Order: sequence, then structure tokens, then C-alpha cells
Amino acid sequence: MPKNKFGRNMAAPKAPIVIAHRGASGYMPEHTLAAYAMAIHQGADFIEPDLVMTKDGHLIARHDNFLDLTTDVSDHPKFNAYKTTKQVDGVLVRGWFSEDFTLEEIKQLRAVERIPEVRPNNTRFNGLFEIPTLEEIIQLVRGYEPLMGRQIGIYPETKHPSHFQKIGLPMEKTLVDILHDAGYHGPDAPIYIQSFEISNLKAIRKLTDLPLIQLLCHEGQPEDVVMAGGDTRYDDMATQNGLNEIAKYANGVGPEKYHFIIPKDSAGNIKAEYTTQFVTHAHQAGLKVHPYTFRAENQFLPNNLQNPEGSAEASTENSKVGERQIEEITLFLAAGIDGFFVDQSDIGFEAKRRFLTR
Repeated sequence: MPKNKFGRNMAAPKAPIVIAHRGASGYMPEHTLAAYAMAIHQGADFIEPDLVMTKDGHLIARHDNFLDLTTDVSDHPKFNAYKTTKQVDGVLVRGWFSEDFTLEEIKQLRAVERIPEVRPNNTRFNGLFEIPTLEEIIQLVRGYEPLMGRQIGIYPETKHPSHFQKIGLPMEKTLVDILHDAGYHGPDAPIYIQSFEISNLKAIRKLTDLPLIQLLCHEGQPEDVVMAGGDTRYDDMATQNGLNEIAKYANGVGPEKYHFIIPKDSAGNIKAEYTTQFVTHAHQAGLKVHPYTFRAENQFLPNNLQNPEGSAEASTENSKVGERQIEEITLFLAAGIDGFFVDQSDIGFEAKRRFLTR
């Protein structure tokens, strides 16, 4: 049985794993220590920090390097001069970017809800929480493990790795060094490193034997493929041959749930009989399958599982909302997935509990 840094035996998370997407992002502003802590209390097996770089080479947890939507940076006049226009992953964006701030400056900002129009209740926490570093997230997890009496995994995603490589802030070695220094080693460590890019994961594989996950988008190409002038698309990577190639450098895949596993029909509904062979093919290649992202709000649910009364305060406390989300997750669990990303960790935990005890 694995041990944490305190030398205490911990039970490993049991498959299928519940992955708290950016923390308990359905209830609190994402990528804050409070959101990660809530997810842990709600039963998440892994918490997921998206990672970007600061000007001085620190890894911080943000949805991406564009700070406007997830921080109060616009409320700090002293940083007005940092506002600029950049091309990131082929898209021209104007705003504030993590790579133009030192960690000391980042720590002067506070997190805000990224999608207030969808989750207005979360805005009551705006301005309360700092932007955490990866080291602080690890410290949080390590503090909770003996308290909860179980092992808690971390599932970091490298965001825009080619962009950061291009501007002289490569992420790979910094990430691996932090994880190794924290005691995470080997293919059985409670870590999954994920990326939508290919070369990023291959570079990380040369540095570590920690588990890696190739993310698959519902359309387009990995950005590193675009930059290299290649023609490989995510759909190509999802074929049997493509999955076999992924298995040469990664331990699993994180596919968009509807496009790859249970597609919606023309009416926007999903049913068990729509299940594809993706999970079967991935397992034949030796890959785990962790689809994204399960969200309980109506606009994110298939039409046949939406709540006619709306989905305010989505949680297990709202049985109508929780039951519909559990029904959706169960369809995917029955398809054989090994874990799943979810914004409402309590609903994910309950879906897993029922599935394992049925």
C-alpha cells in the first residue's frame, strides 16, 4: 500500500476515479485552494490544477495564461501597463497574461468566478482567495491526506506548453522537478500529467515515469502539430492506430465525452445504445480513459437529461439536479471508463458510490 510523506499507509483511490475539475468549480471560483479543499471534502479522488507559468518561472493554477476572466487584475491600476495584445495558440487576445507577472505580483491578485452568468452564486467569493502555486496545492493535499485517512491524487494539466516554450518559459522540467522533489515517483504515484499537445507529453516522458494522459479535443489539431505544419487531427489520434501510437508515450487518454464515447443524436439526446467502441479500443491499447467534463447545469446536460425546472444550486442537496447528473455519469461508467472529470464533486462521488454498490 502506498505511503505519503508522513509514512502513513494510505488506501489508493479506487477506480473509477472522481477527478475534481479545477477543484469544486461548480461551487467556488476554480483553481483556488478553497475549491480544491471543498472537492476533497466532497470525496474527489484527484484534484485538477491547470498550470501556467509566471515571468520568473513559477507554476501557478489558472484556467489559462489570460488572467482577465479568472482574477481581479483589472482592479489593480498599477498593472495597467501590463495589458497587451498577444497571439496564443493561434488566437489574438488582448488582456493581461501570467507570463508578464512575477509570482510576487500574482500574489497581489485575487480569484474571481470565470463564468458568473452560469454560476452567479460563486461570485460571492470573488476577491477572497489568492492564486495558488503548484507547491501550495501539493502542501494542501499532503495536509488533507492524514486528516481524511486516504490518498488524494493530483492531476495537473500543462496549459499552452508550446506558447511558453516559444517565449523561453518551458514548463516540462519545472513541473517534473516539483513533483519529484515532493516525493512523487513511478508509474503508480497518485499523479496524472495531462496535455492537449503531443510533444509536451513526449518531452515529459523523457524526464519521468509518472503517468501521462493525452487529452483529445472534439475538433481540430494539437497546437504543437499546427506549429510544426503537421496534419494530424484529434480524430486521427482517436482511431485504433492512433490510440496505439499514444500508448507509446502515455498511460491514458482524456477524451471529450460526447464526441468520442457517447455521441448526442440530432435532438441533443444521449442513450446507452449510442456508445462507441472508443473505450474498448483504448483499453486494448493499454490506455486508461478519463473523459471530460461532467457539469450539472442544464446548459451542459444532454436534452433528455435536463431539469425542466432549471438547475440552480446543482448538488446532491437538489435531488432533481443531482439525479439527472448521476444518470448521465452512470451511462459513461457503464461504457467502461476508468474515471471522469466533474465540476460538482459530490455528485460525482455519489454516482461512483452507487455504481460500485449496485
